[in-house]
Amino acid sequence: MAKRVAPRKCSVADTLELVGDRWSLLVVRELSHGFHRFDQIVYHTGASRDILAARLRKLEAVGIIRRRLYNEHPPRYEYRLTSAGWELCDVLLTLMKWGDRHLNPDNPPLRYHHSCGEVLDPVVVCAHCGGPAVRGAHSPFGPALAQD
Repeated sequence: MAKRVAPRKCSVADTLELVGDRWSLLVVRELSHGFHRFDQIVYHTGASRDILAARLRKLEAVGIIRRRLYNEHPPRYEYRLTSAGWELCDVLLTLMKWGDRHLNPDNPPLRYHHSCGEVLDPVVVCAHCGGPAVRGAHSPFGPALAQD
C-alpha cells in the first residue's frame, strides 16, 4: 500500500481556495474594467445569476471586493475591488499573457496599452533589484521546477 503524503502547504494552494475558480477571477476582471453592477457582471462573464451571487458573497467575505448600496427601493448594490482585489489584476495580466502566447498566438482577443503608448507586455520582476523572475537556476521556484 502506498504511503500517503501530506499536500504541500503554500500560499498558491491557499489562494486557489479563494479565487481558483473561473467565475471569481472573471468577476475581478470585470470590476477592473469598470463594470460594477450585478447585471453587467452577469452579461460580461456569462455566469449564471446564482453562481455569480455565490462568488460575490465569497469574494466579499474574504475582502477581495466590497459591496455598496446604490438604490434603497428595491435594494441594489454595486461591487468594487479592495486593494487586495486590485492586486489580483497583476495575476490576470500574467494569465492573459500566457493565454495570448499559448492559446491565441495569431490573434489575441484583447490588447492593453501601457501609459507609455506601447502594447503592455507584463513581466514578473523582483521588487528589490528589478530583475526578471525567470526560469532556470535563479528561479524563485528552484532549479527542480525550472525545467520544461
